[in-house]
Amino acid sequence: MNIVGLPALIDTYENYIWILYEADKAWVVDPGESIQVIDFLKQNKLNLQAILITHTHFDHINGVPALKEAFPEAIVYGPAKDQHHTIQTGLSEGDVIALTTNFSLAVLDTPGHTANHISFYNEQALFCGDTLFTAGCGLVLGGTVEEFSQSIIKLRDLPDSTPFYCAHEYTADNLKFALLVEPDNEQLQQRVKQPLFDYPQIHKGPLSTLGEEKNTNPFLRFDNPTIKAELMKGGASDSPTSLFKTLREWKDQFDQQA
Repeated sequence: MNIVGLPALIDTYENYIWILYEADKAWVVDPGESIQVIDFLKQNKLNLQAILITHTHFDHINGVPALKEAFPEAIVYGPAKDQHHTIQTGLSEGDVIALTTNFSLAVLDTPGHTANHISFYNEQALFCGDTLFTAGCGLVLGGTVEEFSQSIIKLRDLPDSTPFYCAHEYTADNLKFALLVEPDNEQLQQRVKQPLFDYPQIHKGPLSTLGEEKNTNPFLRFDNPTIKAELMKGGASDSPTSLFKTLREWKDQFDQQA
């Protein structure tokens, strides 16, 4: 399966729209815009089979109507708990979408960013929308911090080798915050030295692996002893919800000051 990330909403939200394609068939994840998607599909002679939606914020679904007009047979999949008119087939954890005979995606419920957020996963790819970012995570915008912390733990339990695809390119700012939280993390220090993504160029392949994120992303490490001690100084109790909440609030303050 070929996977590329098309930049979208470049000057505001810095999204990636992910296109999966094999032979003459394609599938699109979270199309917040449509023009570049349609252009890519036509240039590569691809027929859109389905649109996969992690959640229904506008920067993830605004491209759907034009894509459906251009490819009316494409099915729009999204969270079953979300009644948004865009979604044709609702999905919940335990559901599986077979894209090809050799490539299926399992659905994970990953609420927190929103109450109804889902992710798509197999051992070759994790599409997690706004639940987890490179070196960071999404805002709490409709879900709860308790839900979010459990979703983070669920993703952390997936194999380290899992290729990682998120919906926004915020790596530079996220790494600055990660270093503030855990300045003595040697693997994080090495990651910061690596070249950043050439956004807004088309990105081919994964942005990271879950293993790299587990080693360097503070939101997958909120209960690491070093980070936990720092968070408890800030008033957190020794529970996943409280630790995650305190870390997320720290990141919110960091973003406001940036």
